[in-house]
Amino acid sequence: MPQDDPKMLVSTDWLAENLKAPELRLIDASWYMPADNRDCHAEYLREHIPGARFVDVDEVADLRSDLPHMLPPVEKFMSRMRALGIGDGHQVVVYDTAGVFSAPRVWWMFKYFGQDNVAVLDGGLPKWKSEGRPVTDQPPTIRDRHMITEVHPELVRDVTQVAASSKLGDYTIIDARSAARFKGEAPEPRAGLASGHIPNSRNVPFTEVLNPNGTLKSNDDLRTVFEAAGVDLSKPAITTCGSGMTAAILGLALTRLGVEFSLYDGSWAEWGMYGDLRVATGEA
Repeated sequence: MPQDDPKMLVSTDWLAENLKAPELRLIDASWYMPADNRDCHAEYLREHIPGARFVDVDEVADLRSDLPHMLPPVEKFMSRMRALGIGDGHQVVVYDTAGVFSAPRVWWMFKYFGQDNVAVLDGGLPKWKSEGRPVTDQPPTIRDRHMITEVHPELVRDVTQVAASSKLGDYTIIDARSAARFKGEAPEPRAGLASGHIPNSRNVPFTEVLNPNGTLKSNDDLRTVFEAAGVDLSKPAITTCGSGMTAAILGLALTRLGVEFSLYDGSWAEWGMYGDLRVATGEA
């Protein structure tokens, strides 16, 4: 497996060794599509890794937007993290109950707000439990902690910037949705959206960068996956998906390879609802 990196990705072994470290802060960032009918907070209350706090990515968001879980205002992010006892000097580890699914989104949010000591737990709760490691239903002890933020606007792209890059080719646009959705052969799960993809984008379904056990593939395998999809790894990338969630998985994988990325926060939930934006179908 890849070497542990507390600023990107850590193993269950690493977490077990550091679980009682005073500076460690664990986040359960589980999220599923509404059609899955799962209550992630209720699941967290039933069992979580000891010390973990729960972050609702649909609430720690800009609720003024009609788009799902858009980046929150900096003041809201700071207040929510402070209420969870997460702040300066902490090493944050984010996990989810799928393996590697929604946790990278929160990892990216922390990076956007200038918090660098944050990593995703490789394999998440499923791998942790499969190894017989402890879970609990007890709430963590929370103490207020101040957080200094520094916004990094280069880590996010809006629709105008993505449209420009689609024409100019200055960034490689990589779509994390399934091949069928990318080609326009399958309907979008959100009503009212066009089917297809952003012109000149490449398709790397997020499942392609993961192993069957839910962990991130090795760097060599990741490189093979991206290159097979026609991604030029010498260029910076913009990642996109249905709503800005699984795009962060590709962002994590690219970061492992040393490739700079920014995330199109509105993703297809935004692009697909505008009739005046070009939509491509079929292969890239």
